[in-house]
Amino acid sequence: MSVRVRRVYEPPEPDDGVRILVDRLWPRGLAKDAAHVDEWPKGLTPSTELRRWYHAGEGDFEEFRERYEAELAGPEAAEQLERVRELAGKGTVTLLTASKQPERSHAEVLARLLSD
Repeated sequence: MSVRVRRVYEPPEPDDGVRILVDRLWPRGLAKDAAHVDEWPKGLTPSTELRRWYHAGEGDFEEFRERYEAELAGPEAAEQLERVRELAGKGTVTLLTASKQPERSHAEVLARLLSD
């Protein structure tokens, strides 16, 4: 199973496999055809409340991770997480985010969960 995390603004690479946008909002200034996104499962993204809380600097990454993992336990998110897990079992999956720090974002949390 191969799961990668990349910024959606980076050009696609041949070894990206299935490209999955994991942001709730479409990335600013990026045309849909230029993004080469194969799937956009909004149910896997952090809730608006959690996203705003984290970006406001009200908590650290570890607390965000815990809250986000709790959200992922919900039925819709769990179903979509299983779908991505199945895709990753067949080949490479690249999780795309607009985050400037993908290594400290929900995409990294998802990548760790999928790799376990």
